Amino acid sequence: MAASTAVGSRCVSGNSGGRVAVIAALLANLGVAVSKFVAWAFTGSSAMLAEGVHSVADSGNQVLLLIGGKRAQRPPTPLHPFGYGPFRYLYAFLVALTIFLVGGLFALYEGWHKLHSPTELESPLWAFSVLGVAIVLESVSLRTAVRESKGPRKGQTWLEFIRRTKAPELAVVLLEDLGALLGLGFALLGITLTTITDNGVWDGIGTLAIGMLLIAIAVMLGMETRSLLIGEAATEEVQARITAALVAEPGIRRVIHLRTMHLAPDQLLITAKIAVNGTDPGAAIARTIDNAERRVREAVDLKCTIYLEPDIDRDA
Repeated sequence: MAASTAVGSRCVSGNSGGRVAVIAALLANLGVAVSKFVAWAFTGSSAMLAEGVHSVADSGNQVLLLIGGKRAQRPPTPLHPFGYGPFRYLYAFLVALTIFLVGGLFALYEGWHKLHSPTELESPLWAFSVLGVAIVLESVSLRTAVRESKGPRKGQTWLEFIRRTKAPELAVVLLEDLGALLGLGFALLGITLTTITDNGVWDGIGTLAIGMLLIAIAVMLGMETRSLLIGEAATEEVQARITAALVAEPGIRRVIHLRTMHLAPDQLLITAKIAVNGTDPGAAIARTIDNAERRVREAVDLKCTIYLEPDIDRDA
């Protein structure tokens, strides 16, 4: 005999925070992209062109994240009975590909081209002014992402949070904004050395550094979102709460095995084989399962789809 429940009504906090961070990053990147292209038009700096394309790619990435979040809210259908939550993981993976193809590879090409055909910069003051504005805007965006991540991070280091978070939007925005600030630093260094030495090779080196940085970020994001797409289990803390809630029910002797998988950041599939009293009648076992499901929902602040399979405690 098995029992299942419909999807619960409780939601994990932090989804709106991810959306706020994405919108803040989108607005910042749109403004920064325009200013970078203006600086490139006046200076001819390949680093500024690469940074402009980087900001356009980032803006497109934020749009992808918003689309993924919207599509993930579609209700379940007979074809997709567990809903469309994985759309958030799919679009985050597309973001990683976009950073790699549009941002990283283009910057590497521009840097290689500038190394082979170096030119002097024209009106470098434009570049310095735009870089200053861009650093301020990207810092504001990163500050927003950091603030929105404080609750879900729960004492983890930033690297642990990026690797373990089930909400891809915050991880994407954090890495994008950090990469943007580092890329601006590379561009500033390359343009400064080019201005001092009158040697356009430094501008090309700065552009290559931007490209390698973007590819590194894309690879890291790709690995993390791939893991989420395949299907990740709940955290050890959440699994411990589920087990504790199950064994707290008097009719359950122990949890024989537990399997969980995130269908979305706020949606969790829970399956478990539980040992019950072999002498209990069917109706009593059904009540035990219903009560155990309620305990799990109270213990786990997520939308849960639960399937419990009762079995005899043969070890006992």
